[in-house]
Amino acid sequence: FIEFSDDMIESNITNKNKKGFSMSLPKKNFFGRLMLDIEGESLSVEDQKLLLNPNVCGVILFARNYSSKRQLINLTQHIKSISPQMLIGVDQEGGRVQRFQTDFVRLPSMQILGDMLSRSNESAINFIRDVGWLMATEIRSCFVDFSFAPVIDVDRFRSSVIGDRSFSENPDTVSLAAGAFINGIHDAGLPCVGKHFPGHGSVVEDSHIEHPVDYRSLEEITLHDLVPFQKLIPSLDAIMPAHMTFPKIDKNPVTYSSFWLRTVLRKNYEFKGIIFSDDLSMKGAEIAGAYKNRAKLAYESGCDVTLVCNCREGALEVLSFLEGYQNPSNDILNLMWRSKRDDTIEDIELKRFERVREELNRLIPY
Repeated sequence: FIEFSDDMIESNITNKNKKGFSMSLPKKNFFGRLMLDIEGESLSVEDQKLLLNPNVCGVILFARNYSSKRQLINLTQHIKSISPQMLIGVDQEGGRVQRFQTDFVRLPSMQILGDMLSRSNESAINFIRDVGWLMATEIRSCFVDFSFAPVIDVDRFRSSVIGDRSFSENPDTVSLAAGAFINGIHDAGLPCVGKHFPGHGSVVEDSHIEHPVDYRSLEEITLHDLVPFQKLIPSLDAIMPAHMTFPKIDKNPVTYSSFWLRTVLRKNYEFKGIIFSDDLSMKGAEIAGAYKNRAKLAYESGCDVTLVCNCREGALEVLSFLEGYQNPSNDILNLMWRSKRDDTIEDIELKRFERVREELNRLIPY
């Protein structure tokens, strides 16, 4: 694969008309069902072998995989050179969840944006859309295919893991702000992922370290946490369910619940997009036992793709399971390619980029 220089990176994010580099839409023959992580800033020999496995459909990147834009582009291009159809994702939400920081514009928490909306509706809507566009434009310029964003949980102070990752404790504000953010992502030609269905914001517990339980009724949740999902379904390319249980509604955790994923999300809400599980290595997912059981239950309940992060043994166990699984091509993942990719920014869009960056620098002083 080709290593890219700083000059080539600069041309990629500043001028479509310069002779640079772009990635056209690859021909996709088969999509797998597992998205996994890698350890470092470059691919190990084991990583390269895993990416050749047809059951691997994507790579999720973390802060440990990033040091600079040049390094990131070299990494993503190496991944694509091994498997052109491989999807590359990241949690680039903003605030305390922004994996790429050095050389990237620092993004505010979604709660800051939601509060702006409460003070000034029209100007805030435009600004939130611009922030979504800038986030997507920056990662796109480094050949990252999407961010697992936005968070559309409803919360302010209750959840230990959501908090200021949410736009607001008001469902209507979340719907309006997240809708603008999604429009910005789509402006940049990338897909969005709404999370964490049907809502993680009303429980204190963090599903990374325990299994949250919410004892409310379906009516209560429908009138509160589910409002943004219901309103935004037509705009969402993908959804990620929460690793938690609502025992008054269904005994099974959402990730392993055909009621939540097939009946509510697919049938009642007519969601046609992709369902990504949250990381199956999280404590909230351990209730199903071994990794192969977690994956099996997630697929059977309606997840199109499972994520296994920070546990290579678990990822290998899921891949071993998939070898014998009735596993046709996961063609729904075609939806993650929203448009023909041209990873450059036209001059007119560069002006938008500079304007939004300046506004964000004033909002978040370094």
